[in-house]
Amino acid sequence: MPIDTATAQRQVLDAADSLFYERGVQAVGMDAIRAASGVSLKRLYQLFPSKDALIEAYLDQRDRLWKQMLQEHLDAATDPRERILAVFDFLYSWFTQRDFRGCAFINSFGELGAVSPRVAELAQEHKAGFRRALTELAEAAGARDPEQLSDHLILLSEGAITTSAISGSPEPAKRAREAAELLMDASLPS
Repeated sequence: MPIDTATAQRQVLDAADSLFYERGVQAVGMDAIRAASGVSLKRLYQLFPSKDALIEAYLDQRDRLWKQMLQEHLDAATDPRERILAVFDFLYSWFTQRDFRGCAFINSFGELGAVSPRVAELAQEHKAGFRRALTELAEAAGARDPEQLSDHLILLSEGAITTSAISGSPEPAKRAREAAELLMDASLPS
């Protein structure tokens, strides 16, 4: 019995997510996605007419998942200062996941950013969305200069993501959290 479109699409995206994130988008061919998803190559190309379309769908899915995981950590904190620190608690939690391989957007940008304007655009949009979220948190906490604080916080966050991916340790999130506390002491009202 043939599977419905939504199920087939989910199977393909789940397989692409796992393989692209683990191996990189250039190293994984459509045949590997077909084999991992159990969806025929013909059906795969009906759902995603090109590998580029599949990469875009993968990054869209990663963006939604990342925002959801971050929001769950933010929702668990009520104090505005603690909400900012919850970002770093989220990072620590993410870094401890068995399959953590760094930021899918940084990884994809590194592989394709120079040759795929759409991948570069999706990476920029994702990072801009994260910066907006940090700015909103800084505003809610009463920062004297929310834009400046968010610029510092995003550098700490991105540095922690990259350092953790390279080192294989979640500890950079703790160090970044400590640095964020110092920044907040200097930027937020007592």
